[in-house]
Amino acid sequence: MDKVDAMRLFARIVERRSFTAAAQDLELPRSTVTEVVKRLEARLGVRLLERTTRQVRPTLDGEAYYQRCLSILAEIEEAEAAFTGAKPAGLLRVDVHSVLARHFMLPGLPDFLARYPQIQLRIGEGDRYVDLVREGVDCVLRVGKPTDSSMIGRQIASLAEGTYASPDYLARFGTPASPDELDGHQMVAFVSSASGATLPLEFQVDGGVREHLLPHAVSVAGAEMYVATARLGLGLIQVPSYRVQDDLARGTLVEVLPRCPPTPSPVYVLYPQSRQLSPRVRVFIDWLSAEFNRRLPAAG
Repeated sequence: MDKVDAMRLFARIVERRSFTAAAQDLELPRSTVTEVVKRLEARLGVRLLERTTRQVRPTLDGEAYYQRCLSILAEIEEAEAAFTGAKPAGLLRVDVHSVLARHFMLPGLPDFLARYPQIQLRIGEGDRYVDLVREGVDCVLRVGKPTDSSMIGRQIASLAEGTYASPDYLARFGTPASPDELDGHQMVAFVSSASGATLPLEFQVDGGVREHLLPHAVSVAGAEMYVATARLGLGLIQVPSYRVQDDLARGTLVEVLPRCPPTPSPVYVLYPQSRQLSPRVRVFIDWLSAEFNRRLPAAG
């Protein structure tokens, strides 16, 4: 194994905190990984990794070497692409918000893979917190402003939102003409996966935003369940408009207070601040941004 490949391997071990996980990611025997690190440490004359029964951690020298490896590997990849005209290649690990991915990403995915046939895409689906470095993920697609300072966020879209309820719910509770008429109403509570807190309903009124935390009999933490409970008449919900276009067409949901919508939700792609943006991640983010821009007008 040459020095560049050894750097790639070392960087993956640091990120995955595991010899075994790094070996699996790079499709190498576990024994090869151990031997490469042993030779690397002998050549540099320093201990790069602290090994315990539970995980592997870089030493101070190892962390410094890891940062240099990231910079060198990114420059090599950029240089090779610039001089050879080669298209981005390699394994790209992404984690996506499932509902967003099905609507905006998956329809155009065959075109992306045809354009970049040497990229292998590994997609994780969820809305949980992902430790990108530890889990070996290159980028994540999420709704909402990023709060993790170790991540770099690129906003690729803004989703218009609305307030919705079923006709059965409105027949029982009435249709409010303004947020001031929400007394006696109830909502389906949406629990944030990031904070564990129940999110209030919000309404844009006279240039400001009002929040209302209404009584609720049901709390959910998933986007699909959130809409499903509203269809059953269990309360008001607030979701991006594209999510309920079919429900509005079928009459299973009705928009409420359309003149006082919630604030739009930003959509971000996040990637670790510690990594330089690789060509394959860059082309993926550019493509994904274009897919959102192309599909949002049709989604309403």
